[in-house]
Amino acid sequence: MKQNQHQNLQKLTLAALLTAFTTVATLVIQIPSPTKGYVNLGDCLVNISAWILGPAYGAAAAGIGSALADIVSGYMIFAPATLIIKALMAVASYYIYHKLCEKSGSFWARITAACVAEIIMTVGYIGFESVVMYGSLTAALVGVPGDIAQGIMGAASSVAVYELVLKRIPKLHFK
Repeated sequence: MKQNQHQNLQKLTLAALLTAFTTVATLVIQIPSPTKGYVNLGDCLVNISAWILGPAYGAAAAGIGSALADIVSGYMIFAPATLIIKALMAVASYYIYHKLCEKSGSFWARITAACVAEIIMTVGYIGFESVVMYGSLTAALVGVPGDIAQGIMGAASSVAVYELVLKRIPKLHFK
């Protein structure tokens, strides 16, 4: 019983750290996009949080960390959508990675999972912007190039950081 409590405390602590890292990664580089959003490196931590923590804790770290960055940087209108979109990205990234890892190995599974997560991000923000922000799909589509740029940065950086650095740290995975 104590071992399980200790492991839960470690996982919660790591989730809090990854939440903070996600916020910081989102705030460090912000390149404004035409739809009043911004391209950032936060998606790197969205995928990494999912792969390390699993779907529940990973989604919480990804969603809360990204939404906090929106709030801190003055994009509060995006915060609720960001919370949901980034959490969905993490859940999808986790499950796709684990499903494909059995068939294709971890590297290709991570690339596929990260790319699908970024597609979710792009579609999610198109939906949010077309319904809530602009009331027009055409106006929302203006932000797609920025979302694609963010997606490419997020997918490439998350796979690279995980494969080159994090994969080599023992006992980083929780089951």
